[in-house]
Amino acid sequence: MAAAPDVKPEELLIDVVLRLISGAKHVAVGANSPIPAAAAFLAQHLGGGRPYVSLQQSAKHNLFADGGRELFDAAGQGRIDVFFLSGAQIDGQGNINLVAVGDYARPKARFPGSFGSAYLYFVVPRVILFRTEHSRRTLVSKVDFISAPGVSPPNVYRRGGPIALVTPLCHFAFDREQTRFRLESVHPGHSVEEVLDNTGFEFDRPAAVAMTPSPAPAMLRLLRDTIAPEIAALYPQFGARVFGIVPRAAE
Repeated sequence: MAAAPDVKPEELLIDVVLRLISGAKHVAVGANSPIPAAAAFLAQHLGGGRPYVSLQQSAKHNLFADGGRELFDAAGQGRIDVFFLSGAQIDGQGNINLVAVGDYARPKARFPGSFGSAYLYFVVPRVILFRTEHSRRTLVSKVDFISAPGVSPPNVYRRGGPIALVTPLCHFAFDREQTRFRLESVHPGHSVEEVLDNTGFEFDRPAAVAMTPSPAPAMLRLLRDTIAPEIAALYPQFGARVFGIVPRAAE
């Protein structure tokens, strides 16, 4: 089954993330994350101003005057409900790699680094993993370097951790007791077999896997008419590609 013909893949993912952040009071979004940001702004519009949305790259939408230090302080105090993490690699236990692929001393590729990912992974109750490439290169059996662990030993206290992994193919839920992912739904136009072929880690799945529902027409109108211009101002390339909103400087 395919999505409604006028629903873009990015709009479907925004709707998936919107459902995952339902009920949050404060959602923080890192840099270069237009899909999570759009979902957060949708939730804020639907909630009459709640949740608060802290967008790290935006002066207008950043509640923190002292940058990352204030973000970490708020997270440690339990004042952030949802955050988003990604990685060059993600494995079946929710570990993420933001450092290097291959041997650490002689890596095939090196990346900017972990920043505060390990800390935020432990203290933010709902961490949504988000990856725009679903392949065996990115979703691996074991990450080459653990920037932030998805699970901890029983004697380690943590209130935070992954609740889901959202990709262009599907939505995985994370079972913290079983310390592994479960296939929650497959996006329209894709199949369980495609997910299996392109995923490097093992995961649980029900006998009948649900199809990810398409966004409701009213939600699409709200996204396109109200949220898209705001997102396009923050992410011009994304706005032009997905919503056809050309930056004024380019008109």
